[in-house]
Amino acid sequence: MLKTLIVGASGYAGVELATYLNRHPQVNITALAVSAQSPDAGKLLSDLHPQLKGIIDMPLQPLSNAAQFADKVDVVFLATAHEVSHDLAPEFLAAGCVVFDLSAAFRVNEESFFTDNYGFSHQHPEWLDKAVYGLAEWQHNRIKEAQLIAVPGCYPTVAQLALKPLIAANLLNESQWPVINATSGVSGAGRKAAIGTSFCEVSLKPYGIFTHRHQPEIAAHLGISVIFTPHLGNFARGILATTTCRLNAGITHDDVAEAFHHAYHDKPLVRVYEKGIPSIKGVVGLPFCDIGFAVKGEHLIVVSAEDNLLKGASSQAVQCLNIRFGFPEAQSLI
Repeated sequence: MLKTLIVGASGYAGVELATYLNRHPQVNITALAVSAQSPDAGKLLSDLHPQLKGIIDMPLQPLSNAAQFADKVDVVFLATAHEVSHDLAPEFLAAGCVVFDLSAAFRVNEESFFTDNYGFSHQHPEWLDKAVYGLAEWQHNRIKEAQLIAVPGCYPTVAQLALKPLIAANLLNESQWPVINATSGVSGAGRKAAIGTSFCEVSLKPYGIFTHRHQPEIAAHLGISVIFTPHLGNFARGILATTTCRLNAGITHDDVAEAFHHAYHDKPLVRVYEKGIPSIKGVVGLPFCDIGFAVKGEHLIVVSAEDNLLKGASSQAVQCLNIRFGFPEAQSLI
């Protein structure tokens, strides 16, 4: 049994992690932790999230430093802010723990990425070199050997899963950058209350035009330039991405279908539609990314959908755990 710690367990991603890991036959949740300054410290997780009453009645222990738990656990999930993960991960790694980090603190092996997009200077280049990007369907072999897995962001997951098969099969005319328009529910902003993510205030609108920090993450791991425009929708959870591309001359609908089949026919958590187009309704509360597409001439539109808290965060982290330790990839997820 893997002795496991979840840090940041009271947040939306953290509670989903706790739910999946609690029913995992190879995992024992040793402790749930939050920041020592958190107002949730000392409370039961089930008091904050009553759907877990009688299921996970564990206290949220205040964490002041990694040494409190590092010698008591095998695996650590960090559902924490980027700067917090940046500081905590190396301490747990030095103690021999395997770390799954849901923040952006180790996602791109380029120090300027963090100063330019996240407002802090990265102090652990040695772990940037060693970290494996946890896009599960595309990094299986590297995840199996990793000690630090940087779980991708929600927008980067839904965008890359749609585009990577096309790039790998050399189907895209890269002179026209793929244009990704994606809409997320308000849970993507986290559990902390704010006017900008209040249901009474939110109206469908784009944000971060040409400046959103997930664009460089997407481009870095795709290896091509893209235009990415996120939108905030007045619904709780889920992401729908509509990506417009240009195909190379002579590429057909069947070529695109074959590229997706080749990439995902043996991947249990990506569902490719033979007919129709995915929706958020089809993925909310589920660990899948659903993909559909349409071709007209040299133009291709790909629609991908996921639950931002699950395939875009927690279920992908558990999927990476399963790969890392040789368990069935969808264990506890389906």
